[in-house]
Amino acid sequence: MATPSTYPDPDPDRIDPPGGYAHMPPSMPDPAEGSTAPMAGDVPPMRTEVPSMQTPDTIARFDPWNYRENAGLGDGSNVVGYRVEANDGHIGKIDEASTVVGDSYLVVDTGPWIFGKKVMLPAGTVHHIDHEDKRIYVDRTKAQIKDSPEFDAETFRGEAYRDKIGGYYSDTYPMGEVAPPTPAGTVPPAAAPTPGGMVPPAAAPPLRADTEGSGPEREGDFPR
Repeated sequence: MATPSTYPDPDPDRIDPPGGYAHMPPSMPDPAEGSTAPMAGDVPPMRTEVPSMQTPDTIARFDPWNYRENAGLGDGSNVVGYRVEANDGHIGKIDEASTVVGDSYLVVDTGPWIFGKKVMLPAGTVHHIDHEDKRIYVDRTKAQIKDSPEFDAETFRGEAYRDKIGGYYSDTYPMGEVAPPTPAGTVPPAAAPTPGGMVPPAAAPPLRADTEGSGPEREGDFPR
């Protein structure tokens, strides 16, 4: 026989269900209180990789029939007569040019360089332009330009020729990527082109040891 409680019932009007209340399992421990187990549920995992530092000005895809952003050529620009410079020298003058978006190109009269012939350069090969000096710089070598599909004055505006020359120049860019334009008012340093035709950046000045304990520094940073 159960011993009656000596404490008063706080709710004398309560009616317990037949069989009593169901047994409730103990609550799960709080993982924040000393547990080293990972939290479950929909908590996203932490990202550990370093995000890419690439920007539109450091890397771009080759687009044959549009000039690169900030290259200095816009719709309606008149560049006929400008000199054209490849990575390794002068190749001729502009005989005809289009600056229409999606259909931009240069036709270059090479003069005596390749026996008076003309060549067509898709707009995407133009690295930058110097309007003051009337020069256009393309980041291909003379050999790459000379080996391009032969120019045909009758068919160069046709789709078949465009596909051929656009595909040829696309293959000359490593991984299909092009260098960003040179800032306005600057001249790119002379350098030997890489096998893909890109001009490597100028080397930074050498560092020398600092005997005063503040780390390496460049020559001329501080007076001695």
